[in-house]
Amino acid sequence: MRMTGERVVTAAGGHNPTWQRHVAAYRLIADMLPAGRVLDLGCGVGHSYRLLDRDTIGIDLDIVALTGQARPTARADMRRIPLRDGAVASLVSVQSVEHVPDPHRVLLEAARVIHRDGSAVFVTPNRLTLGRPDEIIDPWHYVEFDAAELSALARSAFGTVEIYGLRGSQRYLDVRGRELASLERVLAIDRWRLRRLAPRRFRQWAYSFSMRRMRGSEDPLAAAITEHDFTLDREGLDSCLDLVACCRGPLRP
Repeated sequence: MRMTGERVVTAAGGHNPTWQRHVAAYRLIADMLPAGRVLDLGCGVGHSYRLLDRDTIGIDLDIVALTGQARPTARADMRRIPLRDGAVASLVSVQSVEHVPDPHRVLLEAARVIHRDGSAVFVTPNRLTLGRPDEIIDPWHYVEFDAAELSALARSAFGTVEIYGLRGSQRYLDVRGRELASLERVLAIDRWRLRRLAPRRFRQWAYSFSMRRMRGSEDPLAAAITEHDFTLDREGLDSCLDLVACCRGPLRP
């Protein structure tokens, strides 16, 4: 699969620091899940589900991404999960809910398909640190959240919600800082933000092209990043890289 701004594909083709950030999320949230089968919602290529150390089911809208995964998978919209009520012990959604224009429906479906004593964990970029807090730069994203916004969304479908922040090491932040500086130089060309008037498909193509150009050359600093460059805590959520909502007590009739 060719690298786009939509999903990670391999450690090289998906930009190693971003790949490792996704891998770390799976490793760090595994302890939040009860025993039993896990629904990996919006799973993409299924790169890290084995780190959950549980039986999993992968669901994604892209049939190509699901091809070859050594576990049960299904092509489906996150807003219409083809499972019965209470079918799984838990659910994880890593860097996927932001790709849906109406994420509330995803949360309602998550609350429906997990056990009443199960957990759902959503990992999504922190809009305050992703690009610009006042504009969604990534055209593959329909919505982005800060900690309060993610908590409010999660509480619309779950009785108990805890928000954590995923943080990067200084060497990761150095690599990320260079990317953000490059992004700002590109955005400065369009000082009037006329990009907002372009069709979404064109903006997606342009963004993916820019990402390939920006990340196409060999970078020893980027190549050195591993999953252990990331940690999880509950302090300073405004400055974290990603937000993690651990949800329990599904609200359903």
